[in-house]
Amino acid sequence: MRCRSRYRHAQWNLAEETFDWYAQDEHGSVWYFGEDSKEYENGKVVSTDGSWEAGVDSAEPGLVMEANPQIGDTYRQEYYEGEAEDMAQVISLNESVTVPYGLFDKCLVIEEWTPLEPNLIEADGGSERLELVDILRPV
Repeated sequence: MRCRSRYRHAQWNLAEETFDWYAQDEHGSVWYFGEDSKEYENGKVVSTDGSWEAGVDSAEPGLVMEANPQIGDTYRQEYYEGEAEDMAQVISLNESVTVPYGLFDKCLVIEEWTPLEPNLIEADGGSERLELVDILRPV
């Protein structure tokens, strides 16, 4: 499946647009095969860093969602050495979440990080907020 996702800053400016490739295996795990990523500032593309495609330049697919996640599971979400090395760990299998669409129980919570930014910390007194504005799926 190919999906497009768009994120904007809290101030409503487009921040990032990606085209992503996913596939589900016979056991139910969802694999991530790459992304064409564009970062924006003032309406103009300023970076395509983070773009990658499994099988190109030694990049490898990663897991986006395990079929049977267990607390403590740690896995690679994507791997393109030096560009895209996101990791995840399962934190909870039973969270409740309220979003504009409704209330959901038994939600999976994962912690994400990248070894490419080992010293990344939230700025004192605030944080950057990105909001998903749409996802386009093939018809």
